[in-house]
Amino acid sequence: MVVMLVAVHAIVFAASAQTADYGVVPMPQRIEMQRGDPFVLDADVQILAGEVLQQEASFLQVYLKELNGLSLPIAQKRQKKVNYIELTLSPKVTEPEGYVLTVNKKGITIAGESAAGVFYGIQTLRKSLFADSIVYSQILPAVRITDAPRFPWRGMHLDCSRHFWSVDFVKKFIDLLALHNMNVFHWHLTDDQGWRIEIKKWPRLTTVGSQRSGTIIGTNSDLDDGIPYGGYYTQAELREVVAYAAARHITIVPEIDMPGHMLAALAAYPELGCTGGPYQVGHYWGVYKDVLCVGNPRVYEFVQDVLTEVMDIFPSKVIHIGGDETPSEKWQHCKKCDEIYIKKTLEGRVAGQVEGDSDGPRTMPEYPYEEMVRSVLQPYFTNKVFNILASKGRRALGWDEILDGAPQNAMIMSWRGTAPGAKAAEAGHDVVMAPTTHCYFDYQQVEDTQFEPSRCGGFIPIERVYSLDPAPDSLSVEARSHILGTQANLWAEYMTNEQMVEYQALPRMSALAEVQWTQPEHKDYKAFLQRLTRFTSLFERYHYTYAKHLWPDRQIPNRWQF
Repeated sequence: MVVMLVAVHAIVFAASAQTADYGVVPMPQRIEMQRGDPFVLDADVQILAGEVLQQEASFLQVYLKELNGLSLPIAQKRQKKVNYIELTLSPKVTEPEGYVLTVNKKGITIAGESAAGVFYGIQTLRKSLFADSIVYSQILPAVRITDAPRFPWRGMHLDCSRHFWSVDFVKKFIDLLALHNMNVFHWHLTDDQGWRIEIKKWPRLTTVGSQRSGTIIGTNSDLDDGIPYGGYYTQAELREVVAYAAARHITIVPEIDMPGHMLAALAAYPELGCTGGPYQVGHYWGVYKDVLCVGNPRVYEFVQDVLTEVMDIFPSKVIHIGGDETPSEKWQHCKKCDEIYIKKTLEGRVAGQVEGDSDGPRTMPEYPYEEMVRSVLQPYFTNKVFNILASKGRRALGWDEILDGAPQNAMIMSWRGTAPGAKAAEAGHDVVMAPTTHCYFDYQQVEDTQFEPSRCGGFIPIERVYSLDPAPDSLSVEARSHILGTQANLWAEYMTNEQMVEYQALPRMSALAEVQWTQPEHKDYKAFLQRLTRFTSLFERYHYTYAKHLWPDRQIPNRWQF
C-alpha cells in the first residue's frame, strides 16, 4: 500500500510540475547550464534573507504566491534539512545593479551587488517560472546566470497632463517597469492641457489649471466635446507613489515643462504671461504661442516656489524642466522680454545681431529674428532654472532644444532623433536617448491603422524599437561614456483610457527593455520574438492589455462579423 501511494504521488507530481525556462526578457548577459540534478520548487521551500533584504524577500514571496500559489515563509537564519531560495549581498558581484543567480539541487541563491541587483535577480527567477496557470511545484534546471544592465538609465515616460491617470494605474504602470528591469519613471506632470501636481504656495494651479472645459474631438477638428475634464495629484498621493516606486528600485523623475507648454499655469496666473491674458487651459493638441514671460521677475519667484515643492516631494537628483517647443512670438512683442534681449545681446551673448544704434530706441524685428530671439531668451531662462536646482544639489534635464546655451552639467534628452543626443554627448553632456524614430510609443505599431484605437500618427513597429543602439560605435569612446541610456515616451493626447496606455506600450516596451539591458552582441531579434511569446503569459496573468499583431491567432477573428 505504501509503495502504491508513493507511485501515485510521483505520477501526480510529474503531471503537475512544470520546468522553468531561463529565456526571459530582457535576455541576461550570460546563462551557463550546469551539470547535476535540478531544484524542485514546492511548498517545503523557504526564503532566506537578512534584515537588509527583507523587502526583496517580501516581493519574491508575493510573486511566488501569484504565479505558483505557494506561500513560502521568510527566514533570517538557516536551518538544517530545509531547502532555501537565498537572497544575499556579495562583494564578488562588482557590476552596478548586477546579480548572480545559481540553481542546484540544494537550492537557489541570488547574490547581488546591491539590493537592486538582488531585485533584478528575483525578476529573472520570476519570469523563468511557468506562468500560463498556477502550478504548485516547478523544476528548475541547474544553472548559473551572471547578469548586469548595459545602461544605468532604463526608463519609461508617461504623460498625465493631456489625459489624467489614477494613482492605482500609475502604480500598475510602475509594476510594469519593474517587470522589465527598468529603473526610471519619467512623470510628465504639467502641460498646456492640465496642471496635475499640487503646489501649495500657488493653489490656483490645481483649482484652475487642472481643469479644462472641454477637449477637442478627433485630430484637432473644429469640434469640441464641451465636457469638463480634470484631475490632479495631491502631495500626499505623490509621496505615496514615490515610495511605491522606490521600493521597486525605480526613481521618479518629475517633469515641469517650461517656459513653453505652460498654458494651464497661465490660465491660473495670467500675470506670468507676456500679454496678461485672458488665457484658458488648452483644449486642443500641439504648440501654443503663449509662454512664460522671461522678462518678468515674478516668473522666477513662481519657478523657485514650484521647484522647491517639487524637490521636497521627489528625492530624485534629476529634475526634468522641459524646454521643448517654445515659440518666441510673444517675447518679440513684449517690452520686458525686449529689455532682457537687448541687455544680453549687448553683453556679447549674441554678438553682431542687434541692428541700429544700441543707445536709441529699438523695434523688435518680426519673423526673421524669431529664432535669434529664442536663442537668447530661452538660454537666459534655462540658466536661471538650472541655478535654482543646482543651489539645492539637484541636476537639470531638458529636451534637446535646451542644448544651445546650456551649462556643461546640463543633461540632454534627445527626442528629435539621435543626432542632437550625439552632438550633446560629443560636447560632454550626459544624454538620454528618446528619439521619435524608435521611442515614441504613442505612434502606431502597424501601417494599416484601420483597427487601431489611437489616432496618433507615426509608425514604429516593434522590430524598429529592438534595432535601436543608443550608443553606437560611430560615436567616440568619450561620447559613448556620456550616453546614460534610453527611454520610451507615451504622450497621452490620443490615449483616452488606461487600456490604451498599456496597448501602446506593450509589447514594444519589452523590446526596449532588451535595448536597455542586454549588450548588443547578445541581441537576436528572432530569438527575442520566441522569448517574447512566452513572456506575454505574464501580461495576461497580471491583466495588462497588449497589442497582438505578432500573434494573429490571438486577435479578434473576422473583425467585420460577430
